[in-house]
This record gives sequence, C-alpha cells and structure tokens, in this order.
Amino acid sequence: IGATEDTLTWSEELPTQTKPIEEVPLNPNLKYEIKDDEVTITGCDKKASGTIIIPATIEGKTVTSIGEEALVICTNLKSIIIPDSVTSIGKSAFMHCSNLTSITFGKNSKLTSIGSQAFGDCSNLTIVIIPDSVTNIGFMAFGGCSNLKSINIPDSVTSIGRSAFVICTSLTNITIPNSVTSIEEGAFYNCSSLTSITIGSSVTSIGGSAFIGCSRLSTVTFLGDAPKAGSMVFIFATPTIYRKPEAKGWGDTFAGRPVKLISETP
Repeated sequence: IGATEDTLTWSEELPTQTKPIEEVPLNPNLKYEIKDDEVTITGCDKKASGTIIIPATIEGKTVTSIGEEALVICTNLKSIIIPDSVTSIGKSAFMHCSNLTSITFGKNSKLTSIGSQAFGDCSNLTIVIIPDSVTNIGFMAFGGCSNLKSINIPDSVTSIGRSAFVICTSLTNITIPNSVTSIEEGAFYNCSSLTSITIGSSVTSIGGSAFIGCSRLSTVTFLGDAPKAGSMVFIFATPTIYRKPEAKGWGDTFAGRPVKLISETP
C-alpha cells in the first residue's frame, strides 16, 4: 500500500512479559535520539532479522516512542517486543515488514496512539492484541494486513481512523467497543471475508465507504441509536442491520440496507 492521508497484528500472541526489560542491552541494529530526557527509536539496520527487543531505557533515559518509519522495510524482522514505556508508534513505523509475525506489549503498556500506516502491508500478522491504553487507531494503521484474522479493539479506543483496516481480507468478524464514537471513511474497505460486525452504543457517525466491498458481510448489529451515515457505506455489501428495540432514530432501512430487531437475528 502506498497511499497517503490525502488519498483515500499481529500474529500469534506471545506470552505476557513477566519481568521488565529496562536492563536489556541495546540491540545493535537500533538507532535513537534523545530529547528532553525522552528517547525515540529512529531507525534500524534493514538487515535486522529475528526478534528485536526495544529496551525501556537507553543511557538512563526512558524510551517513549517509536518514530516515523523507524523500522520500515525491515523485511527479515520476525518479531518485536515493545516496553510499557512506549506511548506512541509513529507513521509507517513498521510498514512493509512483510515477515513480521508477532508484536508483544507488556501488560502495563502506556501506548496511546498507533500512527498512520504504522503496520501497513505487514502481510504475515494474523492476530492483533491492541493494548487497552490505546485511544486512537490512525489512517491505514493496519492497511493491507491481508492475513490478519483477528483484532481485539479495547474499550479505550474512541476513534477508528480512515481506512484503518483497508484490504484486511482475512478478517471474519469484529466488535467495535462502546467507547468508539466514530468509524471513519473506508475503515473496513474491501474486508472481503468479514461476515459479521457488532457496533457499540456510542458510535454516532460512520464514514462513507466504511464497509464497501465487504461482499460476505451478512450481519451488522448496532447496540445504540442510529448513527449518521456517510455515502456508499455498504456498496458491494448486502448485510441486514439489527438494532435494539429501544434504540432511537432507526427506520426500515439504514444506508440502503434493511433494518430488523436484534430478536430477529438468525
């Protein structure tokens, strides 16, 4: 994927870390910079392979971010371990890491944002466990992760960015938590294996083309009131919409698709 914001995983979960990684020696492949007593990982030898462990401290300073394009095109990288101290993953940080199969966060991760195209075209990721500190999933953050079969979106997330999961052609079902208020344009564009989705009660808007090309999508369950819908939300998709009887704003159709009560779900 080579899109920009102006245009339109995670594989098998590794065991939860049981001890901090502050004292892990700095991987010789990593580059970094220190500013205001905080460390940003800025680069990596493109020949790096196997597992990279990012330490929580370097030169006595806390590692707080993985910078823009820091590990882009590290095609031999298989897995990475990210410390609790990291709060942000920058734009295209792991883009085109085509053999990346595993990313592990600590159970006390402070990560809040996953940047634009951060894991774009990481085509070997199969399972994503997003830390429950994350609030924002950026533009095309997982775009082109064609083997991504499962994604856990935690209750901390409030927005799902434009084209966040575009062409994730192996996703089969997904649950949007009640914390999310907006699903942006093209968020699940061409997720052709997606069969069902549950949308939490706080979603107030769904962007245009959000589910375009989801040709196997048969069931969309809304837990709240009818949101505002953009254009062509379900083009080339033919789901039935199910909603709660007490929910407000619903008619017989939504974005061109029939609406029924949840009690009528097959």
